[in-house]
Amino acid sequence: MSISTNVLTITDNSGTITSMTYVANSATVTSGEDSSPPPTVQKNGSVFTITFVCDRKKSTPVATAFNNNCNNNSLNAYAASGGGGLPKELNFFFQLELQVTTASGSGSAILNIGQGSYGLTNNWWLGGSIVNSSQPGLNIPVNNGASKLNLPLSGTNSSFVVAAGTVKPSYPISRIFVLMLENHSFDNMFALSGIPGIIAATTSNSNIYNGTTYYVGGGAPSSMPTDPGHEFPDVVEQLGGAGATYPVNGPYPTIDNSGFAANYATTKTEGSPPAPDKIGDIMLCFDTATDLPVAYQLATSFVLCDQWFSSLPGPTWPNRFFLHGASSNGLDHSPTDGEMGKWELADGFTYLHGSIFDALNNDGVSYRLYHDTNGPLSGDIPQVASLKNIFLTEVHSVNNLAKDLSGDYPYQYTFIEPNYGNIVNGSYEGGSSQHPMDGVTGGEALIKTVYEAIRNSPLWYESLLIITYDEHGGFYDSVAPGTAPPPNDGSSNTPGAKDSLSDFGFTFDKYGVRVPAIIVSPWVQAGGVDHTIYDHGSALATIEQVFGVLPLTARDKAANSVLGLLQSSARTNCPTTLNDPAPLPAAVAASLATGAEALDATALIPERDNLHGLLAIMLKTKYELSDRSEATKAALYAEFRAIKTRGRAAAYIEEVMTEVEAIRAARNAAPPDTN
Repeated sequence: MSISTNVLTITDNSGTITSMTYVANSATVTSGEDSSPPPTVQKNGSVFTITFVCDRKKSTPVATAFNNNCNNNSLNAYAASGGGGLPKELNFFFQLELQVTTASGSGSAILNIGQGSYGLTNNWWLGGSIVNSSQPGLNIPVNNGASKLNLPLSGTNSSFVVAAGTVKPSYPISRIFVLMLENHSFDNMFALSGIPGIIAATTSNSNIYNGTTYYVGGGAPSSMPTDPGHEFPDVVEQLGGAGATYPVNGPYPTIDNSGFAANYATTKTEGSPPAPDKIGDIMLCFDTATDLPVAYQLATSFVLCDQWFSSLPGPTWPNRFFLHGASSNGLDHSPTDGEMGKWELADGFTYLHGSIFDALNNDGVSYRLYHDTNGPLSGDIPQVASLKNIFLTEVHSVNNLAKDLSGDYPYQYTFIEPNYGNIVNGSYEGGSSQHPMDGVTGGEALIKTVYEAIRNSPLWYESLLIITYDEHGGFYDSVAPGTAPPPNDGSSNTPGAKDSLSDFGFTFDKYGVRVPAIIVSPWVQAGGVDHTIYDHGSALATIEQVFGVLPLTARDKAANSVLGLLQSSARTNCPTTLNDPAPLPAAVAASLATGAEALDATALIPERDNLHGLLAIMLKTKYELSDRSEATKAALYAEFRAIKTRGRAAAYIEEVMTEVEAIRAARNAAPPDTN
């Protein structure tokens, strides 16, 4: 009986592949099947014809061998027909060495070739570290690995076509993770860390309020007695001094960082001011090694950035929008009840140039979203779900991160949010965001969970994790923010104008207050301190440069990426586990044990409150889960506008989140796709 002849063609329209050569002894066939190795390769013009004489019988061991050579990662395996994921069974597989020549230099790479079936048709697979199935394409190192030749790839079940590509910088990382926490300045967390070489406050730095000098010192409380102000006017006063203001459209006052104590003593934007004997708390710093053992271990094991600034001198929501779109579409303050209609609520917050998730989708780059579900229900609502095209039902629990990363994880960008604590009653307690009134222990536990999940996964040596904070939360910092490039994305900063989200006419030409940032990867040095100027647009710049995505606005186009920190070789001495967080202070633990503050169900929601943004996400989610008719949209909006008390807000959140959790549970219980 004759042996089957199997023919695959690869057409190189790029003109860069000079040869394909069989790798000796690489052929693997199903046990008991006849074969006649080696496979042969013939080149005729731009067409490579690969022939392997081998009988066809599928088996799992052959697929396992192929998958092992694809890093067991579906991102590194591509079949034009019946693909997606990794093959479960193959007839055979072998390897070819590809040689390429470009104007930038030459290079070589190993390509895995496998054959299975799709229905009644034989089906060929390409695989290996040079394959990117999400684009799809081949990424072949050239110039001694300093850059890569990116070749777009298409095909059918028995032929592939390589299109003309470009040479781009080569990076050892192909996975980027970002974890953004809440409301701490760099000095508050690291000034007294003792880490050598950092630019930080000393105990000679001070603010004066009402004749009293408040110095920088140790002993920062784990949780603050009241929430420091961090709205736009608060930050103007903190940076410009007591009484400083910002005229519509600027200019920003001269910055000397002298007004933090005065603002904390007097502002009411986040509630009542503190007792007089607590004013100085705003100037105090943590004993980092003792109070923040997780962050301290990461900062001394990897790279600490001491010039990472929030993207604007203002609060959480617009700064988080900058992380996702290099703009806040003109928003310069926390969302208020009266302006929610401008958000196009049923569709979500919209960027004029789209979000980073839109850009990744358009370029075939995969992403996944996680949030910490260990905490109060109102804190379990990820802010990223406010964006257009992002659905709350598709955000995953961080409890599953380690398991997900240990298996087939094809996602290239992963964004992670904390639990924001009890937002309904305004205490923020019980979360992991490190909100000033909640404390730092929950956030330290989240950092530890995220790091250890990545570190102990098969993806560690291709990963980079950015840990940063949305804004400074009102805490003192000694470094004056500098001039920032405005996004120039066409968003309006005219207060009162139709569709404008601006209250103050801020021109987005000034960074916000400095925040902590740690860059974690086996490819960065241990204990490094980086003085490069960064903001949240730098996270976007890093993502864009690694995955070949165009900038969204002038802000991320001008931003420094963190890729300059990558070294030529990976470290093998990175810790596999981190220190345990410091225990909760007794008073905080007691408060959580008794259920924190009782909810006053009849209390009115303040006109300016983070709760408005979360309720908007609930409205958006209800619409997404509805029939999406105009009548339904109007009814849902009327229901939303009727929510005025904290008790009604709590009931509304519970109603929506119950439905969301049911959808997630059904999804998680569904059998996996077997391709």
